[in-house]
Amino acid sequence: RKEEYIAVNPMQMVPAFVVDGATLTQSIPIMEYLEEKYPSPAILPKDSLQRAKVREICEIIASGIQPIQNLVVLQKVQKLSSEEEKAEWAKFWINKGFIALEKLLEKCSGQYCVGDTVTMADMCLVPQVGNAKRFKVDMSPFPLISKINDELEKLEEFQKASPFKQPDCPEDLKA
Repeated sequence: RKEEYIAVNPMQMVPAFVVDGATLTQSIPIMEYLEEKYPSPAILPKDSLQRAKVREICEIIASGIQPIQNLVVLQKVQKLSSEEEKAEWAKFWINKGFIALEKLLEKCSGQYCVGDTVTMADMCLVPQVGNAKRFKVDMSPFPLISKINDELEKLEEFQKASPFKQPDCPEDLKA
């Protein structure tokens, strides 16, 4: 299976989305492709400033938080340290990113990250909050992030997209 996946995605990471014989990797380009291909319901606001805010939130998560506590990175860190130090590393970077994100959300959030419509920013937020929970990050300093995540987790689309409900999820992780 590993060799088959290398042919799909040489980085050997998820996600990989195969469409019309082409493979797209990385969450944000996949979301942007889907937005352009299936524009309704929109996941980017019409207003250019709000669109920029959505992309800013996506970048904070995708570039500033997620890679530093990604499983592959943490496995490498763990080889250099203990399990506890690995968890502290992840918590540190999640907290640092969430502090910035919470401040940004104070200025642009409504029911969701940017206003009252689900956007790409929300699609980036939910898995990152999931990682924060996995590493037992204290979410009390992040009431907006928590409130928005709670609202998103009520939506059927987010429930169906949960990694724990996917067919390839290991049995011991399924909720």
